[in-house]
Amino acid sequence: MTLDDFEIGATKVAAGTRATIDLSLTRLYTRSAINMPVHVVHGKKPGPRLFVSGAIHGDEINGVEIIRRLMNLPALKRLRGVLIAVPVVNVHGFIHQSRYLPDRRDLNRSFPGSKQGSLTARLANLFMEEVVNNATHGIDLHTAAVHRTNLPQIRANLDDEETERLARAFGVPVLVNAALRDGSLRGVAAENGIPMLLYEAGEALRFDEMSIRAGVRGIIQVMRAINMLPPSKSSKSKPVEPIVARSSTWVRAPESGILRPLQSLGSRVRKGDILGYLADPFGEREVALTSPNNGVIIGRVNLPLANEGDALFHIARFEKPGEAAARVEEFQSEQEDMGVEILGEPPIV
Repeated sequence: MTLDDFEIGATKVAAGTRATIDLSLTRLYTRSAINMPVHVVHGKKPGPRLFVSGAIHGDEINGVEIIRRLMNLPALKRLRGVLIAVPVVNVHGFIHQSRYLPDRRDLNRSFPGSKQGSLTARLANLFMEEVVNNATHGIDLHTAAVHRTNLPQIRANLDDEETERLARAFGVPVLVNAALRDGSLRGVAAENGIPMLLYEAGEALRFDEMSIRAGVRGIIQVMRAINMLPPSKSSKSKPVEPIVARSSTWVRAPESGILRPLQSLGSRVRKGDILGYLADPFGEREVALTSPNNGVIIGRVNLPLANEGDALFHIARFEKPGEAAARVEEFQSEQEDMGVEILGEPPIV
């Protein structure tokens, strides 16, 4: 692709300019049109083409704020290549504060989609054709599901050398070598030879300032790693060296009850440590939940009311969990000390 012919949605964006393009999705049964807004920043010099997407699950809104901050960064004036930013992919879900589309399908299990399929399949197909197929790299922004929260982490195919390099550049404390799932955006991107990261942090339908800051900064560091942005002159920009988890496990409720958690997100746990207690409302029966292995808590339920089988604690396994926990503490301290001047935004409180 030459410098002057970047095109998306039949709209050409000249080098050195930026544009917002509304991709037509469908109409509601009220006849109201639904569009997916796409921001395109075309640098003055050639380079990679990176897509950054948010709200593939419509209730995962941290990515929307991450992209808003990203698009306002003065550093984009020095961009090489093309940045394609889609803050809300699942517009229907976003409007209804729902993970899914109206047909109750999961968009991130529906790629590459089809032009003649379900509503979800058609959206997946449009996103593939207009965004993913126009990119050389990708970052997809997620949170935990409703009533759960995730420690900032990157999930990626770490067996791919370039993907692992970018995952380490992102600068979060935990990398999870996650298997590719059928129908996922990561899986289809890998089939097309596009290195892609999935950033998980925070909780659905909530803004989390630490997760947002880490997301913005991580994207910037990836853009520097692929030479879309010049290197930082600040010593503060050095990312935390992450620890890689090759597996993880969920601790589930053995029976229904009210959860009293004793371990916080990012805590180091050893096999047999008590994570919390499940009890009935009167405390007549109580069950201790213990860790099945050594590791670090990378996900946790926030709702105390648990049904039998509910996922309560997500534990990533590490050869040296103490080292992983230290990296988490270092990361959290770094985010608190980052200051407004780094990312140009006052914190959400």
